[in-house]
Amino acid sequence: MLNIFAGLEIHTALMLGLALLFVLFYEAINGFHDTANAVATVIYTRAMREQLAVVMAGVFNFLGVVLGGLSVAYAIVHLLPTDLLLNISSTHGLAMMFSVLLAAIIWNLGTWYLGIPASSSHTLIGSIIGVGLTNAIVTDSSIVDALNLPKMIQIFLSLILSPLVGLILAGAMIFILRRFWSGNKKRQRIHLTPAEREKKDGKRKPPFWTRIMLILSAIGVSFSHGANDGQKGIGLLMLVLIGVAPAGFVVDMSANGYDISRTRDALGHLEQYYQNHRDAIPHIVGQNNTDPLPAMSTSTEYHCDNSRALIAIGHSQQMLSGLDNYEQLPPDQRSQLRRLLLCVADSAAKVTKLPETSSQDKRYIKELREDVLVTVEYAPIWIIVSVALALALGTMVGWRRVAVTIGEKIGKKGMTYAQGVSAQLTAALSIGVASYTGMPVSTTQVLSSAVAGTMLVDGGGIQSKTVKSIFLAWALTLPVAVLLSGSLYWIALKLI
Repeated sequence: MLNIFAGLEIHTALMLGLALLFVLFYEAINGFHDTANAVATVIYTRAMREQLAVVMAGVFNFLGVVLGGLSVAYAIVHLLPTDLLLNISSTHGLAMMFSVLLAAIIWNLGTWYLGIPASSSHTLIGSIIGVGLTNAIVTDSSIVDALNLPKMIQIFLSLILSPLVGLILAGAMIFILRRFWSGNKKRQRIHLTPAEREKKDGKRKPPFWTRIMLILSAIGVSFSHGANDGQKGIGLLMLVLIGVAPAGFVVDMSANGYDISRTRDALGHLEQYYQNHRDAIPHIVGQNNTDPLPAMSTSTEYHCDNSRALIAIGHSQQMLSGLDNYEQLPPDQRSQLRRLLLCVADSAAKVTKLPETSSQDKRYIKELREDVLVTVEYAPIWIIVSVALALALGTMVGWRRVAVTIGEKIGKKGMTYAQGVSAQLTAALSIGVASYTGMPVSTTQVLSSAVAGTMLVDGGGIQSKTVKSIFLAWALTLPVAVLLSGSLYWIALKLI
C-alpha cells in the first residue's frame, strides 16, 4: 500500500494522503449513519446486547464490502461527466473530487449529530451533480451533456422507489403475519413488544425462533449495506488514486494476458458491429473516423467525440497488440489507453440507448462494454479492505444517535418482534437485489420507511415529529448537497 507514495513529490504525496483520509472518513460517517439501522431493531427487540450487535454489524459490513463486487462503485462514478472522468488527473479533476468529498462529509456529519437518519447515498449523488452542474456553467458547456442523464434518472428512480418498496413490503409482511400467524397463544408472542412479553411471561428475550430470525435479518441488512454503500467509497477512492498517482492506477497493473485479450477481443467485436450497422448509427460511425485522433497526454484535456468511435477502437487495438501486461506500456500511454477505452465504452453505452438497437443487440453490446472496461474499472484488494475497515469501525463508534431514532422515535409504541423481523427482511432483500443489479440505494431510507410501514399497518401509529424530520432531511439532502459541492468546486476553481 505504501508504495503508492513512492516517486511522488512531497506536495503530491500530501494531497494523496489527505484525499485518502477524506474518502475513508466519509465511509466511517456512512457507518455512523446507515449501519445504525441494522443494529436498531435487534437492540430494541432485545434479540442481542448492543455491544454484540454492533460488532456483528461491523463484521458483516466488512464482509459485504469485500464480497460485494464493484457494480455499484462504478454506477456512482459514471454519474460524473465523461470529460471529467477522462481528465481526472487534471487540477480541475482533483478540485472536483475534494469538493464532492467535503460536501458529503459536512452534510452527513451534521445530520448524524442531530440523530436524523439522512441518506448518505443522496448526499454523495447530490455532491456529484453539484460539481457536474458547476463544471458545465464554468466551461460554458451544455448542462444536459455535463450530466449523465440516463444514469442519473435510473439512480433517482431507485432512490425514490426504494423507500416506497420498503414501506409497502414491510407493511404487507406485517399484515400477512397478523392474518395468518396469530392463530394460537404461542404464535401471538411474535406480535408483542419486549416490555409486553416481560410483563406477560416474565422473559426479557424474544422467543427462540423469532430471535434467530431477528439476528439473521440484521446480518442480512449489514451484509447488503456493505455490498451497496461500501462500494461507493471504493469508486471514490479509485478516482482519487487515478487523479493523484495515475501511473500506477489508470489501468489494472495486475491484469494478466487473459484480461487484456478480453478487452482486445471486445474491441474487435465492437468494430465489426459498427461496420455492419453503419447506416443505423451514422452519428457513432461518422465521417470523422477517417481523421487521426489528436495527440493526447496527461497534461492536455481530452474530449470524447462519439462520432470517432472507430478510430478510437483502432488506436486502442494498436496499443494492446501483443501486450501481455501493462508494465510493457509507458505511463503516459497507460493514461492514453484508459481515456480511449472510456471513450469507446461511452460510445457503446449511447448505442444501447438508441431506439433502433434491438434488445438482443443491447445485451450483446453491454457484455462487450464490460469486457472493454475489465482492466479500467477495477479495485486492488487493499482498497476494498481499507474501505471495509473504515465502514466497520465507523459502525462501532457512532451508531447510537441514529439507532435511537429508528428504535424509539418512529413509532408511538415500542417495536414488536414481528415489526423488527418484517422491516429487516424487507431492507435486506431490497438492498441485496439493488446491489446485485448495480443500483445504489439508501439503507437509511429503506429501513426507516419499512419500520414506518409496519407501525402504520400494525395500528400502533407513528410519531409525526420524527417522520417529518426524516422526510425533511430526505427532501433537503439532495439540493443542499448540490449547492454545497457546487459552491466548494466554484471556490476551488477560483483559487487554482
